Amino acid sequence: MRYISLDEIGALEAAQNDPEGFIQNLSSQPVVLDEFQYAPELVRSIKLASDLLPPDQRGRFFLTGSTDIFKSAQTEEALPGHMARVELYPLSVTEKEGGNFNLIDFLLAEKLSLPDELPLIERDRLAQVLIDGGYPELQDKGSRARQMWFQSYLQGRIFKDFESIYSPKGDYHTKVVKSYIEALEWMFIIKRIHPYIKKRAKRQTIGMAKLHMVDTGLACYLLGLKKKQQLSRSALFGGLLESFVVMECCKHMAWSSETMNIYHFRDKRKNVVDIVLEQDDNRLIGIEVKASATIRQRDFKGLKTFADLTGDQFKFGLVLYTGSRFLPFYDGSKPFFAVPLSVLWL
Repeated sequence: MRYISLDEIGALEAAQNDPEGFIQNLSSQPVVLDEFQYAPELVRSIKLASDLLPPDQRGRFFLTGSTDIFKSAQTEEALPGHMARVELYPLSVTEKEGGNFNLIDFLLAEKLSLPDELPLIERDRLAQVLIDGGYPELQDKGSRARQMWFQSYLQGRIFKDFESIYSPKGDYHTKVVKSYIEALEWMFIIKRIHPYIKKRAKRQTIGMAKLHMVDTGLACYLLGLKKKQQLSRSALFGGLLESFVVMECCKHMAWSSETMNIYHFRDKRKNVVDIVLEQDDNRLIGIEVKASATIRQRDFKGLKTFADLTGDQFKFGLVLYTGSRFLPFYDGSKPFFAVPLSVLWL
């Protein structure tokens, strides 16, 4: 495929000045348009060109970018019926380790099957995993080079991408904050996880979404956490570990055999489930993330509350913890399990 980056001034000006002519000149051959978020004006022209293509020639336009232009308010239409959309997150543990384990496929099984004991992952090693993050460019870099890369990365994203997609929605503080959050989500820096509510139509309209950093390495850089010993002793370790597991779920969904929806749960009595996964058949899996190597009955409190709320929809609940034993915990007919976090390294 021909490759054109809209990060190049000449290509960008041509695309902005004459979108229809720019696309007409490309429509005879497959083309990659990189950094597409800089020229949302091209969307309409691409749709028109795509409409004129014979069915066996569709897919000539491969649009890539570091922001999700199709969620941006600047894009008037998102090629309905013409586009397949794929999000590429930073590397998962499975990808970094060269394995083939898929967490979602594992959870989709009717019965969980694991060895009684898995390898123990020490807290310092897990802290280093969080600091390393998943950006491919950083996997063979030392600490100093990693800090320089993050500094350059943030400057580029904030000064270029943020300005290109941010649109203030009023003078009120809450509206400005909401606009910032939306822009950071479109830039794949944060991930919003909506609350699970029994009425499906209300899930993304009421309740408070949780915000997670897409990459824990970037989060650690912003928090000034550079050494694994520093992070392992930090009060922020648990929250970063939760974000890590949330994003591992999202990454594994990209190549799992079936899709899932991801939510979180919190009721008025502050019973919490960190992750709620909803299968296509509406069955539910609850996951709690613990930074502890030991597990107790009280660690299942939020999961049991969620199981009572959802009744027959509830499939099972897990507590992912840093110990090494795979342990069943039953509460009547409801199945619960303690699962070592090292399952991600299988």
